[in-house]
Amino acid sequence: MNLKTIISANTIDLHLKGTTKKEIINELLDILHKAGKIQDREAALTAVLEREEKMSTGMKHGIAIPHGKTVTTKDLIACIGISDNPVDFNSLDKQPCRIFIMTLSPIEKTGPHLQFLAEVSLLFKSAEKREQILNAKTPEEVLEILAD
Repeated sequence: MNLKTIISANTIDLHLKGTTKKEIINELLDILHKAGKIQDREAALTAVLEREEKMSTGMKHGIAIPHGKTVTTKDLIACIGISDNPVDFNSLDKQPCRIFIMTLSPIEKTGPHLQFLAEVSLLFKSAEKREQILNAKTPEEVLEILAD
């Protein structure tokens, strides 16, 4: 799976302002909504929050991958947000997060969703990649980092 086919410059925000998990999730949904990727924002919000209630999507190394399955999209969609300040996301390593990758996928399609989550997890195991993403100045620079 090529992340650049799913994520584009208009689905990347380098300066999220939220200070709570819910604020960050709402900002990420705003990115997808403004990019025309989702029409029913409330259904998408419900899907992500329901998934978050089951278990936090805060991973390790300052990364969170809020996600959900919803009828509001026909294909897997995703966005990336970078927070200027660390946000408590109830992560596995108990550390706050600054890199957020949201993905939504149709309820009936499991394969692409799992493949995307696996690829993102592998990509961000690299401390160097995480640092490059945090220091990126433009969405296009983020895309270049993801392509490497």
